[in-house]
Amino acid sequence: MASGVQQVTHRPGSYKQQNKPHKTGKHRARGAQDRENKGRVAAKTLSKKIRKDLRKLDRRHKANQIRRLRKEAVLAEKRSLGTKDGPPHLVIVISLHAAAVRSTLFSLVQNNEGDVLHENDQMDGLIALVCPKLKQRWCFFQANRDDLHSLLDMAKVADTLLFLLDPQEGWDSYGEYCLSCLFAQGLPSYVLAVQGMSNFPIKKKTDMKKQLSKVIEIRFPDAKLFHLDTEMEAAVLLRQITTQKQRHLAFRSRRSYLLTQRAEFQPTNESGLVGTLKVSGYVRGQDLNVNRLVHIVGHGDFQMSQIDAPPDPYPLNPRIHKAKIKNSQDVEMSDEPNNCTEMDEDIKILMKADPSIQESLQCEVVPDPMEGEQTWPTEEELKEAEDSLREKTIKKVPKGTSTYQAAWILDDEESDGENDSEDDDMEDDCEDEMDAEDSEEEEEGGNEEAEESETITIPDSTRDDKYDENLDVQEEEQMLEKYKLQRQDEIFPDEVDTPRDQLARIRFQKYRGLKSFRTSPWDAKENLPRDYARIFQFHDFFRTRKRIFKEVEEMNEGAMVGWYVTIHIVGVPLSVMEHFKQGLPLVLCSLLPHEQKMSVVNMLVRRHPGNSEPLKAKEELVFHCGFRRFRASPLYSQHTSGNHLCLF
Repeated sequence: MASGVQQVTHRPGSYKQQNKPHKTGKHRARGAQDRENKGRVAAKTLSKKIRKDLRKLDRRHKANQIRRLRKEAVLAEKRSLGTKDGPPHLVIVISLHAAAVRSTLFSLVQNNEGDVLHENDQMDGLIALVCPKLKQRWCFFQANRDDLHSLLDMAKVADTLLFLLDPQEGWDSYGEYCLSCLFAQGLPSYVLAVQGMSNFPIKKKTDMKKQLSKVIEIRFPDAKLFHLDTEMEAAVLLRQITTQKQRHLAFRSRRSYLLTQRAEFQPTNESGLVGTLKVSGYVRGQDLNVNRLVHIVGHGDFQMSQIDAPPDPYPLNPRIHKAKIKNSQDVEMSDEPNNCTEMDEDIKILMKADPSIQESLQCEVVPDPMEGEQTWPTEEELKEAEDSLREKTIKKVPKGTSTYQAAWILDDEESDGENDSEDDDMEDDCEDEMDAEDSEEEEEGGNEEAEESETITIPDSTRDDKYDENLDVQEEEQMLEKYKLQRQDEIFPDEVDTPRDQLARIRFQKYRGLKSFRTSPWDAKENLPRDYARIFQFHDFFRTRKRIFKEVEEMNEGAMVGWYVTIHIVGVPLSVMEHFKQGLPLVLCSLLPHEQKMSVVNMLVRRHPGNSEPLKAKEELVFHCGFRRFRASPLYSQHTSGNHLCLF
């Protein structure tokens, strides 16, 4: 029965859904490509993959090489500092408290019978320690905490700062002020030590350590406090100074500098006020070139005539040192026979200045009186000016808008009649509000003046008799006027009131009015004082700096780092030698090309939190900028992102 039934196949009707076939075209799936290639890989793809892997491998090798070179440079610097191949480790001792014990410091430092302690006869407070057993040498200098400028000058050249603290209070208010100045200038490596802790009982000593730890964490979060009461503790402190990581300061990493240990003055004129200053010290930072200029901190820029190589006053091994100097002189004489000759058995001449390539002391431009001559504009310039005036832009603006206001409205802004009426109403409301605010501000201004006058009134119960005896009425009135001007400047910055006793056209005759800051043409160099013509200008300062740094790195000439040299500086006034004879430090640094030239300097000045006195513009201040220390009368302005010039 089943075999007798005929099977009928199903056929779709005319309304059956028809799906679109897959459009293969040039597109092939990954599987189809693998079936066609049958395991073969194109040569181009293979080479690209290999190049990518090699680039990644090269980058990894390059990073490893840079890391290894940096590590070797750090180790070489650490090994050379304080050894026979480098200068002695310069340690500046600073007492942050007036009661800090420091009398037995140098006696504790010399804790070995083989160590040698040298005292400098020309510079009080400078003591050198030579340890042949450890093959290390240090120079300790006791800084005068009462002379802030000398303390900052010593910190500019110090390898390590040794801060001495009081066991009970840590540092006083003046010590906090010194720390603020040191942090602002740039802090090198430092060590904290305390003396006199062994004089207290054990129970009180524990409490004092906890209190000191809380005080230190404010300024030095990760610092460790060392005790300096016994010879063993002094040895641990020396080991910490020698092995700790050196912190680099940007302003001295590309320059050579030295601390004067001996000086001699030879007058060159009959009056004896100007002469040649012979300065001896260890070269630090970079190699010292005799053709560069040298800057004496606080005294100015000068030229060098020659560099000598006297014997090292603190050698680890005198025999090796003499042989080293002799070999170095032989090499210099073979390379430059004219620049290196033997004067006597001990002193050798390393280099003599070459007048053809020596840097000039010119710091200002000599202006040409005919350079600023005015000429009539050409016909082309007149035509361009007329065409620029004829150009007009049609804009749809609210009713009552001036042409000056319309120039600042964007083109895509549209307004209709309804908005015009609303804008008029809003302007009327704003005018009423402004009038009300002006009246309120006048009332508040009167109240503020009354409040200021009340705050300076001192009740009789809190007066000090000594204050009344030493009262200077004129000085108090000047300080009160300063505070009033400071308050007014805070409320209305960069604004000047029109004087009542003088005409405005006479008071502001030096100023120039512009119809529009956006469209009015003006020249930034127009009507400038003649002194501005003496300023050097750099077309691209950053590019010039990059080129100078590259040239200095490629030029390896001069006295090497670690050599004890004597520099002959010409044209030095006698006051520099008198400054050194008073026991004040004398710091020298070499200048880069163009660094002695005068230019415009913009600085960002921040007020110290502990300073509340008002600072008036054009008041003389002392600036510490890198190795330079100078006096200037600055002009203050608001710190904005615009291209505002602050001239000094």
